[in-house]
Amino acid sequence: MKTFDLPVLDNTAAAAALDEACDQVRINLPLYTDRCQNHSSVNNLYPACDNNQWTCGFWPGEVWLAYERTGEESFKQSALTLVDSFAYRIDHKIEVDHHDMGFLYSPSCVAAYKLVGSEKARDAAIKAADQLISRFQEKGQFIQAWGEMGAPENYRYIIDCLLNLPLLYWATETTGDNKYADIAHRHITTCLANSFRPDGSTYHTFFMNPDGTPSHGATCQGYKDDSFWARGQAWGVYGSVLSYRYTKNPEYLDTFRKALNFYLTRLPDDLVPYWDMIFTTGTEEPRDSSSAAIVACGLLEAAKYLPADEAAACDKLARQMMGSLVKNYAVHDHKPGAGQILHGTYSKKSPYNTCTPEGVDECTSWGDYFYMEALTRLTKDWQLYW
Repeated sequence: MKTFDLPVLDNTAAAAALDEACDQVRINLPLYTDRCQNHSSVNNLYPACDNNQWTCGFWPGEVWLAYERTGEESFKQSALTLVDSFAYRIDHKIEVDHHDMGFLYSPSCVAAYKLVGSEKARDAAIKAADQLISRFQEKGQFIQAWGEMGAPENYRYIIDCLLNLPLLYWATETTGDNKYADIAHRHITTCLANSFRPDGSTYHTFFMNPDGTPSHGATCQGYKDDSFWARGQAWGVYGSVLSYRYTKNPEYLDTFRKALNFYLTRLPDDLVPYWDMIFTTGTEEPRDSSSAAIVACGLLEAAKYLPADEAAACDKLARQMMGSLVKNYAVHDHKPGAGQILHGTYSKKSPYNTCTPEGVDECTSWGDYFYMEALTRLTKDWQLYW
């Protein structure tokens, strides 16, 4: 594993940073309790939105993390109000015809069930798991990301879905029905066979043929098909170790190591990647701070399972990444609508991709959430929402 000469974030500094993050969540409660938070900020402030985006689960995740840190009743009540919204969304099938059920329901409803025993949240999360497995394609053995089921132009999955699989593992654990974990296993088997290149880099999107055979890797959100979209690489790092957590399949840890080692070769000096890792030091391209926060969470989770020396190296690296985020990227100007970390990238247009440009060099809701998750991991023995 590549090493870096940067200071680490110690436990005291992590606790102070988490307390500051909770202060921002507290300020934002009036804005995003009866409505949700947009996927990314505009001029570093988040517009409110209806509960209809794939990213709406991350803000409730921040609220639950703040509740865990402080025990304040206002956080709990706000998060439970949001649970009502998520239960309504899945019951009325509002913008759920896609694979992002884990992103939506793990930090919002699985968290609520684990923390306060909300049966409404449990039921909503199980319904979300049912919705997720409804997109499973037998021919090809994958969960189709979005679009009309079986349509050739959408017969594909994306690397992001590795973070949706924990919802299925959890659903099997809580219901006793193995159908959820079985589909998770079949999807990740397909993903590992196709989405990870030999050097450990990842494709954002992988297309399958209608007969179920592999077709080709591509991008939507990366710079181009053969580049290295930073957030996708981060999903590969964290997602592989999350599946290991539930299955103890050593192949998933090997994938984690391979994806991580590639990620580390493409980092600038402050350990926060550019939005696509085809770009390195010296470019004017925007960063993606969210990717660093996601990888830090993956490192801290992996450290639970690795041999002592390797675990210590992962812990140190996560603390160096978080130290850089706290020092250079964290929001300190606390006001209504502000986020947690600056310089994230949601969707950057390039000459070779199909992106709608938005959320470039802004706060991102998932970046804020994973920043708080990593800080939480450094301050307690945390029970995952994933």
